[in-house]
Amino acid sequence: QVQLVESGGGSVQAGGSLRLSCAASGVNGSRYCMAWFRQAPGLEREGVARINYWGDVTYYTVSIKGRFTISKDNAKSTLYQQMNSLNTGDTAMYYCAADLTRGGFCGTSRSPTDFEHWGQGTQVTVSS
Repeated sequence: QVQLVESGGGSVQAGGSLRLSCAASGVNGSRYCMAWFRQAPGLEREGVARINYWGDVTYYTVSIKGRFTISKDNAKSTLYQQMNSLNTGDTAMYYCAADLTRGGFCGTSRSPTDFEHWGQGTQVTVSS
C-alpha cells in the first residue's frame, strides 16, 4: 500500500523560505512520477511542480518558476520542494502526489486526476 507523508510546512514572512518533504512508502520496485499540488481556501487544487522518476525532467507552473525547486532522492523514496522568495499568494495546503501508472514518466496534464496516491498535506502560511 502506497503512503505519502508530507512535512516541512509552517508560517513564514514574505520573502522567506521553506523546504517541504514527502516520504513515500510502499513504492519499492516501482517507478513513479511525483508532484506537488497546493490548494488555498475556496480555490481548486493547483499543480505546482512535477518530476519524473529519474529526476531529469521537471515541470513548474508559471507562478512559481524560478522560486521553487522540486527534487527527489530515490534511495530515500523522498520528494522535496525548496520554496524561496515566498509571498502571500503561496499560502495554501501543499500536497504531494504519486502516479505509478506511467512507468516513471509524468503526464503533460496538470490535473490532479493524473495522480492516484496523495498525502494528507502540510500547511504553508506566508504573512506580509
